Amino acid sequence: MDVILLEKLGKIGDVGDQVSVKAGYARNYLFPYSKAIPASKENIAEFESRKEELLKAAAEKLQGEEKRAAQIDGLSVTIEVNASDEGKLYGSIGTREIADAASQAGHEIDKSEVELPEGALQETGEYDITITLSPEVSAEIKVVLLATGSAPDAVEEMIEPEETEASAEEAAADDSD
Repeated sequence: MDVILLEKLGKIGDVGDQVSVKAGYARNYLFPYSKAIPASKENIAEFESRKEELLKAAAEKLQGEEKRAAQIDGLSVTIEVNASDEGKLYGSIGTREIADAASQAGHEIDKSEVELPEGALQETGEYDITITLSPEVSAEIKVVLLATGSAPDAVEEMIEPEETEASAEEAAADDSD
């Protein structure tokens, strides 16, 4: 299906490009979100009359994203997580948790803008995360995962009494000699 793009879409094309896409993609995504219109003779003529306006809107959007990227770039976010003594998380930290932590720090980030190419974070430490605001604008933030918990205390308590009983038995055996 041939469509005319009303905004820049990653690898598909730029504003005003006439491209061929699958019909389902056009019907279910491009048309409902006003990202494209069908490439009919009427729509091509209408687009040519609105082309200036659409290009100006795209340039303003790009400028706004660049300002937002400048504000976000270099942001450091700390997330406290439950982790084992070895640094393995009990669970994982994904895009939603990173976006929520950045929002709490005063920078609105949508979870769809957070890129985790290697999947969810599963160990404590520092990570450089890319925030993609548009295909041509991105920013880097630092996410620090700090452990708040260690091995459950109940396990340690279970081990200690056994050791003290064994030590008491050994001490009693030493005393009887």
